[in-house]
Amino acid sequence: MAVAEGSLAVEDGTGGKGGAAAEYTRDGSVDLRGNPVLRSKRGGWTACSFIVVYELFERMAYYGIASNLVIYLTEKLHQGTVEASNNVTNWSGTVFLTPLLGAYVADAYLGRYWTFVVGSVIYFMGMVLLTLSVTVEALKPPSCDGKVCPPPSALQVGVYFGGLYIIAFGNGGTKPNISTIGADQFDDFDPRERSHKLSFFNWWMFTIFVGILFSSTVLVYLQDNVSWSVGYGIPTLGLIASICIFLAGTPVYRHKVPQGSAFTRMGKVIAAALRKWRVPVPADAKELHELELEAYTKKRKFRMDSTNAMGFLNKAAVNDPSSAKWSLCTVTQVEETKQIVKLIPILVTMFVPCTLIAQTNTLFVKQGTTMDRHMGTGTFQIPPASLGAFVTLTMLIAVPLYDRVFVKAVRRYTRNPRGISILTRMGIGLAVQVLTMATASVIESRRLSYARSHGLDATDAPLPLTIFVLLPQFVLMGLADAFLVVGKIEFFYDQAPESMKSLGTALSLTAYGVGNVFSSFLLSLVSRVTRERGNPWVTNNLNASHLDYYYAFLTVLAAANFLVFAALARRYRYRVESTETIDVDMDVKKVQREADEKIHLEPIVA
Repeated sequence: MAVAEGSLAVEDGTGGKGGAAAEYTRDGSVDLRGNPVLRSKRGGWTACSFIVVYELFERMAYYGIASNLVIYLTEKLHQGTVEASNNVTNWSGTVFLTPLLGAYVADAYLGRYWTFVVGSVIYFMGMVLLTLSVTVEALKPPSCDGKVCPPPSALQVGVYFGGLYIIAFGNGGTKPNISTIGADQFDDFDPRERSHKLSFFNWWMFTIFVGILFSSTVLVYLQDNVSWSVGYGIPTLGLIASICIFLAGTPVYRHKVPQGSAFTRMGKVIAAALRKWRVPVPADAKELHELELEAYTKKRKFRMDSTNAMGFLNKAAVNDPSSAKWSLCTVTQVEETKQIVKLIPILVTMFVPCTLIAQTNTLFVKQGTTMDRHMGTGTFQIPPASLGAFVTLTMLIAVPLYDRVFVKAVRRYTRNPRGISILTRMGIGLAVQVLTMATASVIESRRLSYARSHGLDATDAPLPLTIFVLLPQFVLMGLADAFLVVGKIEFFYDQAPESMKSLGTALSLTAYGVGNVFSSFLLSLVSRVTRERGNPWVTNNLNASHLDYYYAFLTVLAAANFLVFAALARRYRYRVESTETIDVDMDVKKVQREADEKIHLEPIVA
């Protein structure tokens, strides 16, 4: 059997005949010492249980800070709406851009496990510093005296933001590797394990949502009504507990051997192709440079066949005697580069959706501060950031329904184990996002009309209008995330080359980083331009602003981005391995029978 992509070049230790070696994983998994691992001893859902519990507590810690950050910046550090919103998105952007560095270190030097461990230590140090900044009197910003709010000192601002950005740096080591480590616990070349892996990302996100739900309800309430030191102290303790849980699972984890810097390999391929731009590519792909199968076998790496896509890059694998020695690349290196380059256009279309998601923790929350937050006739008030819980609740309901009901029903007709393609799932999420922002614009327009009709547009006092009016935009955003966020993570992991999985995961996170930075840019630009024209859309007093116009602008932007994505998705070609029918049977007995037959991968045909 010839395998075009994703085939592992490993010897089974029995001359390729099977036998006892079938007990070992077939995807190149090793222990921390580099030894092959037995399937029955490591990996699977047993190993994932430690990883999933870690993610539960870590997300609780992260969103315990992020969910209510805009409130702390405006009410404690006394920043304006635009400044605070931009500081939130700038920090969030950094959080999601640093994973590129973490992916580089993991793939080139330390491996995913040790990069994650180092990142976790840094992350914890940032959480401790942040907790101290809201606990120690000398580091806490001064309280307002009536309407007079003294500005915080440079030390107070420096310590608080220092803690935030240390967290962002530590997140660079943890975020691109933890989900990849989880996915690595399932062997793609075993039918049963591959069937489990198809559900892994859905349940991974489900666990994340539970952590977010706790943060946006319990922790946010404690921060607003008890103290910020308690509200930050609990997630800090949760984080150290989660790190200990992750480390406890070390004896049962499967690991992947670092296969060198993806950036270096890709840069070499592109430079070599440019240097040999006049060199013709031979008609027979067998004439291109490639190492023997044994070379990959010894290093437990994957070898790939040449394709005609992006044929210019194939020049890098042409053995040209007149060219420098460094400019000769293997076919595998060329194909890996092609796969990453193919992802870039889709990645760019994720920037705008991530900009829209950024509104949930910034302007959506600030809207809530302008409304009546009481429940019934009691004194209890809902923290504005707690409306974010409805995003999470919607996802908690939608993701299991998608995985357990929708996928099972649809795949009977599509014959696709995922039900629908990953890009189709993402496209549905993008369409719902357009509806979300249109709904938010209409709701805000009605809120402003209410303020004007009651003569409250000149004051920033809360309107006698229930905060639950904002509920539809939060619920719709949660529904969009159920399709888009899970699909995006799975797409970039699934479509990345086997040796660049950390980079693939980092790319999916990069979209959040760029999206948050783009959100800061758009908000600053729109605020400045509209202010200069005498009709500011976003001011500190949202009752006198035109946030509805801004949301309408984002709706148009989202619709245009959706059309571009749809065009790219129609032309996208999945990896060969991904488009083949996955050997997962809906009948457990058939899966077991295939596993018992101990199907082996035959040597790759060059």
